[in-house]
Amino acid sequence: MLHAFRLLYFKKGFPQYISFQELANDAGLTAGLKDIGDNIENTLGQALSSAVRRKTLLRIAGQNGKQEDVYLLNTEANREAVEKILNGELRLPVITAKRLIPEALMEKPENIFTMYEENIGLLTPMIAEELRDAEKTYPMVWIKDAIKEAVNAGKRNWRYISAILERWETEGKSDGTHLRDFKKTDPDKFIKGKYGHAVKR
Repeated sequence: MLHAFRLLYFKKGFPQYISFQELANDAGLTAGLKDIGDNIENTLGQALSSAVRRKTLLRIAGQNGKQEDVYLLNTEANREAVEKILNGELRLPVITAKRLIPEALMEKPENIFTMYEENIGLLTPMIAEELRDAEKTYPMVWIKDAIKEAVNAGKRNWRYISAILERWETEGKSDGTHLRDFKKTDPDKFIKGKYGHAVKR
């Protein structure tokens, strides 16, 4: 699921979805699956089927002209999109699955989903949305420090981390930094935060 979240995170457009082959071409994922069994695609298929049964992912069979399954996060918006796809009202563009190399992935900025799962616990679609919103509002270093503070306090949950971030946003951090220090050069600083919907240009 962590690999699926990562791939979905970098998707553009709506709905955001991934194909079976994209996951199968992820060198980091397949390297880990080799430890489980010899038939990587079969193991991956079983894992995806489990995610669908748990209602973490939605599956659409035989899309993008290659009779290939595609997967979406199980959110209300995506459930509506799936219904339109199945009714023929919406068409998904063709996916070109590229080979993803672990070294190339390691060069990307630290991933908020990886950080959460390694320190706090299992990701859910709802938590993934909360993390995405937080990343738009707070600098990554703040999120990382808030997660570390939550772990040290034995409060491994997003509600506690969110409360820390909101307190720092209001009062500033103990090291003297404020949110404005990170946004002072950003012309859209007033419309990117959590209350951006209430601000007009």
